[in-house]
Amino acid sequence: MSSILRSLVLITLLAGCSFSGGNKNPPRNLDNACSILDQRRSFLPAFRAAKRKYGVPISTQMAIIWQESKFKANAKTPKKYKLWIIPAGRQSSAYGYAQALDGTWDDYRKERNKGGARRDNIRDATDFMGWYMDTSTAELGISKSDAQSQYLAYHEGRKGFARQSYKSKGWLMDVAAEVGSRAQMYHSQLSRCLR
Repeated sequence: MSSILRSLVLITLLAGCSFSGGNKNPPRNLDNACSILDQRRSFLPAFRAAKRKYGVPISTQMAIIWQESKFKANAKTPKKYKLWIIPAGRQSSAYGYAQALDGTWDDYRKERNKGGARRDNIRDATDFMGWYMDTSTAELGISKSDAQSQYLAYHEGRKGFARQSYKSKGWLMDVAAEVGSRAQMYHSQLSRCLR
């Protein structure tokens, strides 16, 4: 009887592992927007909701999420170490699909009255991004379809973008250009699979 009980417990644990957090891992083939949406059925409604609410194109949202987390729900920044071996926390508080910092996430939750919003939830993450980019458009005049500039404002903060702090960071300019190119690629792909 105990071997049957052990077997049932093992099956229950394995079943729980296969269902819990299944979408925490990124989809395969991150270079194909249609494949991403096909693998993660919850993504398209989230992207569409943010587009309707804030006017941010799906391709822009997807390109920035690709850069920030590679579509990994529980993405975190790398750990820091003292003397190369002693853990000293993480590089920042950025977390989740959108890599939102604690303070910015708290501002969003207060302003949008979304106390229960979670950074590892795709609908909350895309709503956050739409809110952030909508505000960047209002304050800085950045087009919502200009993924490169939206990414710079997202990365540097709106005050940093206004000061053009990114101009002294060649690596960041390269990353932003890649985000812009990826948004164009995703836009082209989405035009074929979203009708």
